[in-house]
Amino acid sequence: MPLPARHRIVAATVLGLTLTAAGCKHAATPGATTGTTTVAAPAAPAIDPATAGTIAGTVHFDGKPPARVSIDMSMDPACAMSATPNSAEQVVVTGHSLANVYIYVKSGIHASSAPTGTAPTVLDQKGCRYTPHVIALQQGGSVQFKNSDPTMHNIHTTPADGSTSIDVSQSPMGEPQTKQFNQAETMLPVRCNNHPWMQAYINVAPNPYFAVTGTDGTFNIPNLPPGTYTLAAIHETLGEKDIQITIAPKSTTKADFTFAAK
Repeated sequence: MPLPARHRIVAATVLGLTLTAAGCKHAATPGATTGTTTVAAPAAPAIDPATAGTIAGTVHFDGKPPARVSIDMSMDPACAMSATPNSAEQVVVTGHSLANVYIYVKSGIHASSAPTGTAPTVLDQKGCRYTPHVIALQQGGSVQFKNSDPTMHNIHTTPADGSTSIDVSQSPMGEPQTKQFNQAETMLPVRCNNHPWMQAYINVAPNPYFAVTGTDGTFNIPNLPPGTYTLAAIHETLGEKDIQITIAPKSTTKADFTFAAK
């Protein structure tokens, strides 16, 4: 039966509003978050190995480093049995070299996502500490959280911008849990609600050019196309330092940073 005239007018009006609303939607920007869905950045362009260069350097510490504080883990018998003494890792200095500094190309190259099939970066819970203390991966990549301890642990991230955090528990020596990170992050804190001394930091780079310094303070970032870049060095408590660096074809360019005690 045909609709009465007044019903046909209402239906046409609703349809017109629906089509107008649909036409007003904008395409998501690569790498941006749309509601709860994060749109991945495009893949990195191919690099010509015949011209690619490398950044190599060391992060130094100037002055007397703070004493590392021993941590009492006796609240959990499984932690107290750890064979390795647990010390605070906020500032780890060997000689005059600073560990756990996140280095990445901050500008000068387009953002991109990790290639499909990239192996996850592992953050283990072993001896009632997170190992490594600082990790880095490219956006679009994943972190595999492991629990190698005979006790319950918790993975709780606390983003400074108030975005959705991770808050999951893992049974003793339980199955690993893998989480994807699609937005760039610097020094994203990770805590264990069960063991308040446990802390780590996750860094998510906007491109494939990043590193984390070891105990010798050194880092190496290979396969960069020739050009001028801003290179950033970030430490969890000592802050950030940026330098401009120019990479010549088929060359290794030295880039050192120095942090001082606050």
